[in-house]
Amino acid sequence: MHLIQAFAGLRPAAGRAPEIVAPPYDVLSSDEARDRAAGKPWSFLHISKPEIDLPPGTDIYSAAVYAKAAENLQKMIDAGVLVRDAGACYYVYRIIMGQHVQTGLVAAASVADYDRNRIKRHELTRPDKEDDRVRQIEALSAQTGPVLLAYPKAPAVDAILKAATATEPVADAVADDAIRHTVWAISDVDTIEKLTAEFDALPALYIADGHHRSAAASRVAAARKAANPAHTGTESYNYFLSVIFPDHELAILDYNRVVTDLNGLNEAQLVERIGTAFSVEKVAGQVKPAKHGEVGMYLKGQWYRLQIKAELVPQDPVVRLDVSLLSDHLLTPILGIADLRRDKRIDFVGGIRGLPELEKRVNSGEMAVAFAMYPTTLADLMAVADADQIMPPKSTWFEPKLADGLLSHVIG
Repeated sequence: MHLIQAFAGLRPAAGRAPEIVAPPYDVLSSDEARDRAAGKPWSFLHISKPEIDLPPGTDIYSAAVYAKAAENLQKMIDAGVLVRDAGACYYVYRIIMGQHVQTGLVAAASVADYDRNRIKRHELTRPDKEDDRVRQIEALSAQTGPVLLAYPKAPAVDAILKAATATEPVADAVADDAIRHTVWAISDVDTIEKLTAEFDALPALYIADGHHRSAAASRVAAARKAANPAHTGTESYNYFLSVIFPDHELAILDYNRVVTDLNGLNEAQLVERIGTAFSVEKVAGQVKPAKHGEVGMYLKGQWYRLQIKAELVPQDPVVRLDVSLLSDHLLTPILGIADLRRDKRIDFVGGIRGLPELEKRVNSGEMAVAFAMYPTTLADLMAVADADQIMPPKSTWFEPKLADGLLSHVIG
């Protein structure tokens, strides 16, 4: 058993990628997906968000939705819009967003190594979200949403990926958001064996994004193993679709917080109480945190720079995270928000939306206060995973997002 293996990818036929490429299923609402796919019969949203082809208001977890996904996938295969490679390949996937470039390997990653935590996780999952991905995989007999993984320093892998990008791509598309997605295939047996061996030598891989997809793949594998008396461990269901980037190329943006009310305090009382754990400085312009422990706070049209007091920062890899420090010293003791997963008084804003989105939500009266965070680093993420600990909810926002539709992993 290998940590990763090559697979025969299901991908856009030559020249069809621009018609197919779509945002990941979990970043759009049903209405947004319906609008985005309008006039695009081959958009992968018809598979990843198949409720758009059913009456508005359809329960997105109904059996009809998963059946429609399977129907739409088969329709694209029958029409020759999606084709499957004849033999096993690795694929190189490059994303370009503005000046940011990241190049990774598309592979089938081992469920067994996920189960034994060699493919390390850092987040908890929700059973309902896992159930959804299980039902989608089972309906399609394919994994269509890749898990985003990171690999630690591996210069030999980097060199192979770079060489592959000098060849002709098998897919190239600029998505609606102007982000470019390009894919190359590696079919050379010697190169495939070299990549497999290089990854086998790595101590671990790290889940950056896609905890529900990987957990669902593990559940599907367990169910299929139980139903297969001839199980050997080499079946395709023992692996899950992943895109693995070098850790130094992944970009994590801030994941900011907005709160509906001040928990019975007025503005002056809030600022005074915050001063017990943070230094507080009123600032003329916006505050985008530039270092660990710094937080921007927007309150009643005014920005403040908060800096956690040094003696309050421990060495524990979870407790020292900026999102933990904010929760432990401000959100919970002052604003009364103890459960980030369930408390309806707090919401989260991805850094891709920028500080003006925080101002907008407060100025509109929808929210009372906003907190701009310093981004969690990949080193932080890996330290938490290595310690077998769990990050607080909404700690990381990866950008750019992987596209759906460029490669799918068919499972038996």
